[in-house]
Amino acid sequence: MTREKERAFARPSPFSDRRKQVKITLITVGKIKEKYLKDAIAEYSKRLSRYCKLELVEVADEKTPDQAGETLEEQIRDREGERILKQIREDMYVITLEIGGKMLSSEELADKIEKLGIQGHSSIAFVIGGSIGLGKEVLARSDFALSFSKMTFPHQLMRVILLEQVYRSYRIINGEPYHK
Repeated sequence: MTREKERAFARPSPFSDRRKQVKITLITVGKIKEKYLKDAIAEYSKRLSRYCKLELVEVADEKTPDQAGETLEEQIRDREGERILKQIREDMYVITLEIGGKMLSSEELADKIEKLGIQGHSSIAFVIGGSIGLGKEVLARSDFALSFSKMTFPHQLMRVILLEQVYRSYRIINGEPYHK
């Protein structure tokens, strides 16, 4: 069989026409300073470009004193939260990363992303807070709280972990091999 005929009989992915329509936005607090993290983020951004439109948004973080009390921490979360909320559009499905959120397997995250696309959500925003978490207003705007673990991770490293899992999700959705 010629290559042309093989292509004619090849079954297209059910997501081939949808995947370019989905926009994934990562809204994060603070800047990445470490080169190795910037490199990892760039690599996963490049890999994801064949599956979705990706936007990375960083909002300014607030300095948190070492001995900050709960009131000051709440004020800091609220100020960072205002910046986050300015980046969230009305049509976005918002997934906040929270220690107390729902833990999903890679397959379950892939299923969630796939179902959101099927349900017509063309814009998904993942929100990663700063070092002391997310403010009440951001949590109230969240459509789904996701947890990667009961452990605490540095918020800069969490960006890489999240991008890897979103990439893995698209590999699963498209029936492509991935490391189990």
